[in-house]
Amino acid sequence: MLPVTQNDTPVIEIRDLHKAFGSLEVLKGVGLTAPRGHVVSLIGSSGSGKSTLLRCANLLENSQAGEIVFEGESIKWKGTGDARVPADKAQVTRVRTNLSMVFQQFNLWSHLTILQNVMEAPCTVLGRDRAEVDEKARGYLAKVGIGDKCDAFPAQLSGGQQQRAAIARALCMEPRALLFDEPTSALDPELEQEVVKVIKDLATEGRTMIIVTHDMRLAADVSDHVVFLHQGKITEEGPPDRLFGAPETERLQQFLSVTTAA
Repeated sequence: MLPVTQNDTPVIEIRDLHKAFGSLEVLKGVGLTAPRGHVVSLIGSSGSGKSTLLRCANLLENSQAGEIVFEGESIKWKGTGDARVPADKAQVTRVRTNLSMVFQQFNLWSHLTILQNVMEAPCTVLGRDRAEVDEKARGYLAKVGIGDKCDAFPAQLSGGQQQRAAIARALCMEPRALLFDEPTSALDPELEQEVVKVIKDLATEGRTMIIVTHDMRLAADVSDHVVFLHQGKITEEGPPDRLFGAPETERLQQFLSVTTAA
């Protein structure tokens, strides 16, 4: 179970975030809030900054300016601009272990069984008791529908099963929030639906999630809040019924006319 914390404190807050790769400015003053128990989806065309924003939130990328706040605690920085880096390594470790990320590519260790893959981080990073983690890992694999694949190796699983194993691995860290970076884009439509079902089930449990997705139906079905990014800025945001039902900006209207027709 997740430890109990103050319920009205957002899990993640991002304020006026800027990120550039050389001369390419990818994020131009972006702000985002993920309240506890809410699902926030990030949508937008390729290159709009969605995945970069997610990686900055998890401190996998260093931003040049702006504030990142985890459960009311601001990330400490040293240096400025391109030289800005986190000042407190222990703080970074604490944040990362509480924000489990699920990538587009499953990133499972090929030489470990599925059960071993799910157990590895809680045992080695968090130092938890192996017997306790074994029980939890089996439970999470059952939750995502592959409890019978504990002793299989990744190469023996379909893409959808591998992604579900990656979700179980993220869950086994028992994080404050789950971050999904295009979790279904590497899958064919049939396997994609296996993963979508798992994400929808997690949303109904009230888990805090930020989802970067190209799947507008998934965003509409599971989100409490949808953010549309265009060229590194938030062009429009709000509840899914309004964004998808009555988009206000011409750019979002254009984007949805293409993506929903595909």
